[in-house]
Amino acid sequence: MQGSRNVTAQQKLVLDYISSYLSQNGLSPTLRDIAARLGTSNLSTAQYFVDRLVEKGFLKRDPHKSRAITPRTPTRTVSLLGYIAAGKPIEPIENPEPIEIPSSIQIDNGYPHYALKIKGDSMMDMGILNGDVVLIKHQLTANSGDVIVAITEKGATLKVLKRLGNQIMLEPRNKDYPTMLPRQLEIRGKFVGLIRRET
Repeated sequence: MQGSRNVTAQQKLVLDYISSYLSQNGLSPTLRDIAARLGTSNLSTAQYFVDRLVEKGFLKRDPHKSRAITPRTPTRTVSLLGYIAAGKPIEPIENPEPIEIPSSIQIDNGYPHYALKIKGDSMMDMGILNGDVVLIKHQLTANSGDVIVAITEKGATLKVLKRLGNQIMLEPRNKDYPTMLPRQLEIRGKFVGLIRRET
């Protein structure tokens, strides 16, 4: 989507009106409604504004339905870098491809984020299942209790970081897996969101 600086005052008026009308009524306004908001009875004027907003990516419409003009929600994408084990540690596959992040997931725009696909079931008790995609905030430090991407002498894994004095532990969330006591540890990010696998 292009920035709001590319929208004229009249176009913004139409866009805001459509959003407000949809929120209050559960369906989109008609061209007659939009024309009335613009202070005209000319439907072609309303159509012109709608067409320009569609071209700029601020509106979408379903040509097969009436009153189906809706604002586009901004899409956010991060790179899916490959697989990470939630069981036996393995290296993630460096094969970036874009993946869309749902608007329900809050991200800190001040930090880079990336995504990894889960292999294994060692985190299943906290709802992270085999085949799920996890959103990771890239950071090199973490607090005890954070779910982290950990690079150990055995490879990369997703686990809960726990510190007891000088002892560092990586805990699974599945009783069938043991707690790891890594000799070497690099933190590569913190788990901040889950994208449910398709079933």
